[in-house]
Amino acid sequence: MNFGISKIIFFLGLILAASGFISPPIALLGGLIYGFAGTHPFHIESRRLSKILLQASVVGLGFGMNLHEVLQAGGSGFLYTAGSITLAMLFGLGLGYVIQVGRKPAFLISAGTAICGGSAIAAVGPIADASEEEMAIALGTVFIFNSIALFVFPVLGYALRMSQEQFGLWSALAIHDTSSVVGAAAKYGPTALAIATTIKLARALWIVPLSLATAVRLKSKARIQWPWFILFFCLAALLNSLLPTLHPEFRMLSRLGTIGLTVTLFLIGTGLNRQTVKHFGFRPLLQGVVLWIIVGIGSLVLIRLNWIRL
Repeated sequence: MNFGISKIIFFLGLILAASGFISPPIALLGGLIYGFAGTHPFHIESRRLSKILLQASVVGLGFGMNLHEVLQAGGSGFLYTAGSITLAMLFGLGLGYVIQVGRKPAFLISAGTAICGGSAIAAVGPIADASEEEMAIALGTVFIFNSIALFVFPVLGYALRMSQEQFGLWSALAIHDTSSVVGAAAKYGPTALAIATTIKLARALWIVPLSLATAVRLKSKARIQWPWFILFFCLAALLNSLLPTLHPEFRMLSRLGTIGLTVTLFLIGTGLNRQTVKHFGFRPLLQGVVLWIIVGIGSLVLIRLNWIRL
């Protein structure tokens, strides 16, 4: 693809994603097609923008939520997230050892699957002194399954006739990255979106103790990246609960959050290409898919048995 044409197509895709006329899954699919079709002219800039935009979008979505619902869902999900994160880390590290994945990639893939996808990997990677290649392997593995989950989970939810509450809980526990959790839940319904976003953010808070534990275990002096956007999400929900007269303005901010999420998914999709996939190798992908299946099926069974509920 001609470099100039590639730039034009990229900006057209970006504008379309920001228009509000397409859904988050369609934006991600468009980004993936673009990423595999040719050379990305703004690869580094897109990666930086997607990280900032994701956090801002989550804060915007907070303006569409009620604080009481946030606290209720977050409180109910605390034990579930703690249990699922612990088991996912143990299974992931054990699986990485058995199939002989490198120690650091295995740890990063486990952390990304257990907690918060790319955000967790970005937080603990520098602390674990992971190389750029090891980070790329882990991020690429997680983003591939994020992309699959965004399309597959809503279909499975409808096929299994899950309620919005059940689907919101399942997507928050079984999908890696915040962007894909929110995207899949938004497609399923508003109640699923509220529950999924809240519990997913409660899950994301575990980035902090994992970062601290990694730093202590490895005696690292790297700066720990604190997920401040989660605090701002809670503040947005608080303002929406306390100031009902501003609900029209808050709805607008929430709508901007949804549009920001759509743009984020497009940017994430454009960052995956043939060269990135070649870096993965067979074993990290195998670890990622087996661990993802264990977490997904395990959490689904427990939710269907009503052992995990709000």
